[in-house]
Amino acid sequence: MEVVRIPGRIVSKGVATGPALVSRQRISFLGAVDPKTGVIVDRSHDLYGQSISNRILIFPGGKGSTVGSYVIYQLKLHAKSPLAMVITNRVDTMVAVGAIIAEIPAVESIELNPDRIRNEEVLVNGTEGYIELR
Repeated sequence: MEVVRIPGRIVSKGVATGPALVSRQRISFLGAVDPKTGVIVDRSHDLYGQSISNRILIFPGGKGSTVGSYVIYQLKLHAKSPLAMVITNRVDTMVAVGAIIAEIPAVESIELNPDRIRNEEVLVNGTEGYIELR
């Protein structure tokens, strides 16, 4: 199987590998994600009912209150956070701060067609600023 490396920009350092979970929509961590379970509870979201826990979360970015940073941290404290985050657009402050304080590897500005990824393994290198599709 061919490994595809895609460069991005560093948001939060660290390295993680896991199964991809892709959203075409921004995520409001305050209100859309249950911080104790990691499940998307917003019925209007394309990931409704799915867990972001132990996945590589690939999404356009966050939205909403800066309290969302604390929700990301709560996810980590409850062992329900994503393994890593890939923000396909420019990262917003709320997601960046959440990733950093929760020590979740994250990269931004990844040029990636969401249709390209199914349930494959993704490596996120937040220390060097790239992802690999495996």
